Amino acid sequence: MSVITNIEDLRLLAKRRVPRMFYDYADSGSWTEGTYRANEEDFKRILFRQRVAVNIDRRSTAATMLGEKIAMPVAIAPTGMTGMQHADGEILAARAAQKFGVPFTLSTMSICSLEDIARYVPGPFWFQLYVLRDRVFVERLIDRARAAGCSALMLTLDLQVLGQRHRDIKNGLSAPPKPTLANLINLATKPRWCVGMLGTPRRHFGNIFGHVDGVKDMTSLGSWTAQQFDPTLNWTDIEWIKKRWGGKIILKGILDAEDAQFAVDAGADALVVSNHGGRQLDGAPSAIAALPAIVDAVGSKIEVWMDGGVRSGQDVLKAWALGAKGCLIGRAFLYGLGAMGEAGVTRALEIIRNELDLSMAFCGHRSLDTVDRRILLER
Repeated sequence: MSVITNIEDLRLLAKRRVPRMFYDYADSGSWTEGTYRANEEDFKRILFRQRVAVNIDRRSTAATMLGEKIAMPVAIAPTGMTGMQHADGEILAARAAQKFGVPFTLSTMSICSLEDIARYVPGPFWFQLYVLRDRVFVERLIDRARAAGCSALMLTLDLQVLGQRHRDIKNGLSAPPKPTLANLINLATKPRWCVGMLGTPRRHFGNIFGHVDGVKDMTSLGSWTAQQFDPTLNWTDIEWIKKRWGGKIILKGILDAEDAQFAVDAGADALVVSNHGGRQLDGAPSAIAALPAIVDAVGSKIEVWMDGGVRSGQDVLKAWALGAKGCLIGRAFLYGLGAMGEAGVTRALEIIRNELDLSMAFCGHRSLDTVDRRILLER
């Protein structure tokens, strides 16, 4: 593919270059994948009001998230096993995000560690924390995030139990992939990926391996991880984490206005309207459908962001018009990473900003500061 003009081009290229189990891990949902599909489809139901004969010279997509000036209201979402889409994937994505001028969020379940990002990428980043049963390990993670220079902590609240992800189960998802016949045959068709992975030592969960008592190999790591997601997580835990962290807190996984108010009461600095990319409760509403009610309920009290289904700058503009002060992108940057490494992440960000800029212009605006729900029509 010679010319990359949209995120779909990157997705198709990533599908060719990334081993099946890791591509499917990024590009799938739970159960019937109905909510996963709705995240994208519901954006398409929202239409723009085109305006003409308006001065649209000298436009800017600049915004702020958590007080940080950024090139556009977009941040890289935390995604597990990013370093399995491309060797050293988290380092490359963080580097691309920083050069472009948008925030990067590292997942607890990343391949590259907190220390890797701090070492290879100058400047602050955000860290996403899963609240695990091993509270001593959670405390260590918080302390490591602080030592790594993270400027915000993002708590994911909607993974107390794991959604039924059929493709991951059928593919026997693991990092690194197990040497089964099916995997070996598939890997043989991905030489670029294999060469990259052979050239890096980062093939395990970097934030966990070597940092957990009793976890010394992949077998013990797998057993530990499977038992660690904590179904007892509650709002009291968030108060404890906020006190331990002492910095800015983002709560991710909010789909209900009442929970949004709980997030405000817990002292969060921002919340993310999210259904985990359709990977948890299938049958939940799309993030863009849930957004307006949450903005109406708490948008004057807290920064409301969203993720799920954002594949273009037009989606970013629609979310902004509905009150989201930022969008997190997961699959869009993963496609770029799997397709072309750091350059692919940069290309994904360029595509989104260009689409955001042009769509804003067609709606008659030069700055996001003047954009609100009046630019939208609903089909």
